[in-house]
Amino acid sequence: MVRKGASAQTLVCVALVLLPLCQGAFAQKAEVEESASPSADDGLSLVSDPRSRLPDFNEDIYYRNKIEFSLENGYLPRNIPFVYNFVFGSSYARWPIDYTLVPTFMSVRWQRANIGGRWLFRGNNDYSFTGSYTAIPRGPETRYVAFDFGIRRNFVPRRSRVAPYFEMRGGVGNIDAQGPHGVIFAQGQDLTFTYMMGSGARYNFNPRISIAAGATYMHVSNTGLSEPKVVNYGINVWGPIFGFYMRLGKARQSSVAK
Repeated sequence: MVRKGASAQTLVCVALVLLPLCQGAFAQKAEVEESASPSADDGLSLVSDPRSRLPDFNEDIYYRNKIEFSLENGYLPRNIPFVYNFVFGSSYARWPIDYTLVPTFMSVRWQRANIGGRWLFRGNNDYSFTGSYTAIPRGPETRYVAFDFGIRRNFVPRRSRVAPYFEMRGGVGNIDAQGPHGVIFAQGQDLTFTYMMGSGARYNFNPRISIAAGATYMHVSNTGLSEPKVVNYGINVWGPIFGFYMRLGKARQSSVAK
């Protein structure tokens, strides 16, 4: 991988993490305005579908300025090429060395707005601020420590305990790189960057406690900063991830029937 290609990969990853932030800002604003001003179509929907009149307990789970703590663990043994190689016209091939990453993420999550949107897009966004430790049981390195920032879209069906999600994260970290010690296909330097993308579903026991399961892709690279002295190969793995979520602070005051 040449430095130019690695830098381009980094720009793509950064853009992919930041783009949903811009979209989310406008989308959440529109959702708030929509919920504040019901349309005539909404009125017709209420008349035609009696279930719409029932209170939705999810309004006590997904709401503006809710703060949560989450603990997530992943097991990522599947090695693949960089998922955006097609953008650069690169061949879809991976390096001959295999990695297994076992990340643990401890996050504070902030839900930016109340539930909004229509149909399949009904839901809200939350932002995560994460400290992570990743054990590397397979590969030249042994550990990776990072800080990550992410955005998640929660898709919230009316009166359902299960809510699918899609998220992306990006961050910076430190790995015990073995490339400078002459290990071929190892990482080129200690300072590295992370890009993650995943989806899954969350099950809400009540407004305070939830669990989730899904799959996530994780890319680790130094963006070519180690070149030309040491080649930047990067890590690209994916696998299952499981999470536990707990509300921080007092419950929302609501009259919604549980």
